[in-house]
Order: sequence, then C-alpha cells, then structure tokens
Amino acid sequence: MKGIGASPGVAIGQVLIKDEQQIKIVKTQIQDVQEQIDKLTQARKLAKEQIEELHKLALKNMGENEAHIFEAHMMIIDDPEFFGQVEDYIKSNKATAEYALDSVANSFIEIFKNMDNEYMRERASDIEDVTSRIIKNVLGIEIINFSSLDREVIIVAKDLTPSDTASMDKDKVIGFVTEIGGRTSHSAIMARTLEIPAVVGVEGILGNVKNNDTIVFDGEKGEVYINPQEEIVQEARDKKAEYDEYRKMLEQFKGRQSVSKDGVKVELAANIGTPDDLEGVLRNDAEGIGLYRTEFLYMDRDKFPTEEEQFSAYKEVLHGMDNKPVVIRTLDIGGDKELTYMKLPEEMNPFLGYRAIRLCLDRVDIFKTQLRALYRASIYGNLKIMFPMISSIEELRKAKAIVEEVKSELKDEGIQISETVQIGMMIEIPATAIISDMLAKEVDFFSIGTNDLIQYTTAVDRMNQQISHLYNQFHPALLRLIKMTIENGHKEGIWVGMCGEVAGDPKLVPILLGLGLDEFSMSPISILKTRNIISKISREEMKKHAQQVVMLPTAEEVKKYIEENIII
Repeated sequence: MKGIGASPGVAIGQVLIKDEQQIKIVKTQIQDVQEQIDKLTQARKLAKEQIEELHKLALKNMGENEAHIFEAHMMIIDDPEFFGQVEDYIKSNKATAEYALDSVANSFIEIFKNMDNEYMRERASDIEDVTSRIIKNVLGIEIINFSSLDREVIIVAKDLTPSDTASMDKDKVIGFVTEIGGRTSHSAIMARTLEIPAVVGVEGILGNVKNNDTIVFDGEKGEVYINPQEEIVQEARDKKAEYDEYRKMLEQFKGRQSVSKDGVKVELAANIGTPDDLEGVLRNDAEGIGLYRTEFLYMDRDKFPTEEEQFSAYKEVLHGMDNKPVVIRTLDIGGDKELTYMKLPEEMNPFLGYRAIRLCLDRVDIFKTQLRALYRASIYGNLKIMFPMISSIEELRKAKAIVEEVKSELKDEGIQISETVQIGMMIEIPATAIISDMLAKEVDFFSIGTNDLIQYTTAVDRMNQQISHLYNQFHPALLRLIKMTIENGHKEGIWVGMCGEVAGDPKLVPILLGLGLDEFSMSPISILKTRNIISKISREEMKKHAQQVVMLPTAEEVKKYIEENIII
C-alpha cells in the first residue's frame, strides 16, 4: 500500500490497531439543565488535569516546541466564548452536555477545515482532540494512551491526535501508520521530533490489517507492506540497519562549518515559528535562523500581541542564537491566514489579496508596533529584518521609510537600537525576480520563498488536489527565476538566501549550490543531512550541472538529469 512519507526510517513490527470506541451521541431532551452544565464543568476540569499531565510528558519526551501544542489545547479548554456557546446550546435546546459540545465543536471544526491555509486547517484537529476528550469524560469512557505498552508495536489508526503521540513510549512504539493526514499534520510533526518512522494518508489500511499482523514500511517513500514475504522483511532489515548507521554518521557533522569539497562556505539556517523552536535549531546545529515566521505570535489569541510581548519573543530568539544571524520576517497575515479578532474582507483569491506587506502598509499602526519591538530587541543579537510579498520598488521604499520613522522615534525616546540591522525582502512573486537587478540596489539581502514562488509562477493553487501535481519544484521557469535572482543580487554585492521547502530538497541542493546560493534555510531536522551533501560536492562542478539543468525544457527532464548525473 502507498501513503505519504511523514517521518524517515524503516519500521518492522507487529500491528496494534487504535480501535476507537464508537461514541453514539443521541439528541435527547433533558429536564435538568443545570445538571448537564455541571457535567460539562466537571468533564472540562478533568480534561484540564489530563492535558496538564500530557504537557509534562511532552516536555520530557519531545521538548518545548512540541509541548506547545498542549498550551493551545489549554486555551481551548479555557475559552469562555466557546464554552459559553455550549452552555447556551444546552439551555436553549434542553440538550445533553455531550450533544451540545459535539454540535458547537463541529461548527467550529467545519470552519477551520475549509480554510485555504494548511496551518489553520490543522487547528481543526486541536478542537477535535480537546472536545473528544471532554465528551469521553462526560460519558465516563476510558481514554486510550500509549505510555504503558508491554511490547514493541506499530500503531495503525485512522488518525492520531497530539494527545496520542505525546503519550507514546518511544521505546515501545517503533512506528505508526494512519489512514488520513499529511506531512504537516500534528502526528507527522511529532513523529519527526520523536524520530519515530511514520506513514500517513494510507487509504483503507484499517480494512486490510488486524492486530498482531506483521507490517513493514519505509517512512521516507511511504511504502507499506502487510504480512510480507521473508525476502521483503530481510530487505527492510538491511535498509533499517543502513539508515540507523546513516543517522549516526550525520552526528559527526555537528560543530562543523558547511563547506563544499572545493572550499566554498555556505550558511545552513533554520526556519522557525516560535521561540520554542530554538531547541531543535540548536540541537541540529543550525548556523542561524533564515526565517522566523512572526505570524504565529498573532494566532491562537483574541487580540494583537503588544509591543512588549513581541519584544520579549524577539529578544529570546536573538539572545538564544548567541549572535548568529536571525532573519525575522515581518507580519505575513491576511488573505488565507485569518485572525479571529481582525475583520478582513472576504476575497475571491486570498493568495493574491490583502495580506503581508500590503496589509502592513495599509495598517501602519500594526506595522510600527512590530518594527518598534524588533529594533528594541536588535541590541540582543544579530538581527536581519525581511519584508514578505513585496511586488514593486514602490512598496519596498514605503516599507523602508516606515522603518526609518520607527528608528528615529526610538532614538528620540532615548531607546538604544543596533545600527547594523540588515533590511531584506523575500523574492516570492515572479515580478520581483524579474526586476531583482533594480531591487538589489535597495536592500541588503534577498531570501527566495519558493513555496509561493512556485505557486505564482505556475499559476497552481497547491491546496487544489486536482492540479497539485502541476506544483513542481523542478519546473524550469522556477530554476531560471532563482538563477536570475542570485546573479542580480551578487552583481550588487548582496547575499542571497532561500527559505522555502526547496532549500532542503536533497536533489536540488547541489543545483542551488551551483547557482551560487549563499544561505539555505530549512526545517532544523534537514540541516545535518544537507551539510553532509554539501561536503561531498564541489561548487565548480555543480555550476556546470546547473547550467545544463536551466536549459532543459521540462520538470521531468530536470529531475531525470539530476538523478542520473549527480551521484552523492
């Protein structure tokens, strides 16, 4: 069977099916409204205690970054507006606590599931996890946990909640397979953090396995075998041993510089969303942060973060990186990333809409608050500020003028700021790649955001399943825009980085090196693997391959050329 490789590694073991007890929630008229409200209150209180325990367990097993999800769960449990609606439902419909909670939760889940933004869609699973826990508590149903298993197993489930993965005993759960989910689902992210092999999105897996079946899978390729022949099992054993050796070998790259075979040094940086991500950045020996997505400071809350709150977060990251470069992207919100407390206009095409720098230039008050916090924090490290979604020189100049206003105001107030903060911009719109020769005169650096650049260059909505196959990082047009941007940046003496997913793609890293990319920013888990790749190749040699690749007419030919000619 085939699914989506969510966490690398090979797993061989016996199946344990997460058999969720079917909960039948029936609409029943009740007489005692207060009794149901009391039931809800007690179930919430118990759920809060359970989640606090899971938070402690996650901190111990996975670190602050992944434990952060349970803080979001606590926010849901403590949300007076959400549970106010549940209580109102009980009163107005004379409904049971479980029916009212299920009805209100489903309406919220539906809203989140239909959002264009993947991060926001994943919030639906948080609400689902928390409300399912409370409903089970109301009904007195025992909640499954995987912390006390007596043997090694591979868990097979429809889906796994953050609660499931947080309670896993890493020594006993040697892998898991789910019917639904993607690479960015909570279960996939936590699997990578725990370094447990996982495959998600394997349709129909539950109908094809039973407890104690033997299952073998590759967490990178997404291939799953049920009760396979001995030769496949042996092949998997060999592959597992090879992968374990590979992981041990990567440890030797900690503490080293990222240098090619012919002595060219590049910078391998990490992408982060919150200060909690620092742990993974430092553990994987990143040489800087190439993208701090500040929008997460604005999400999962009921009002804008204050200047003080932002200052504290930026200071923590800058201080934690010990003077290594930290590129902080200004607010990239709007369109598909909605804030519940900010009424944004409904848009036909949010990806081309009122978002990012467009919103900030319109709402200068929001923009200035962030810039003040950034400059106040600048004295605690090596700060670089980056503007997203710039589409013209006019926008860039307006943003820079506001920066100068903020700096002047802070100085007038006697507040110390760093005078060495670099100002850069993302190249994520084809228009800016095309005029990058002119833009390079106006900034200190470029960072190529390939996630959106691919989407805008190919006119493909990457969320649309029917055309997602057209969203392709090997597209010749993308490679030509990258080449043009790097060359134009270097002509003006500025450095050029990349913070999209492509920066950590093992097949494209050699080509990017050959095109002259200076900084590669990626998921922390990819850093040592990329450092290993770079150490085995020479930039001069890769230049020749890059020149060949940008002349090829199709994405398939680009991919084939790389696979056949660049052996690492």
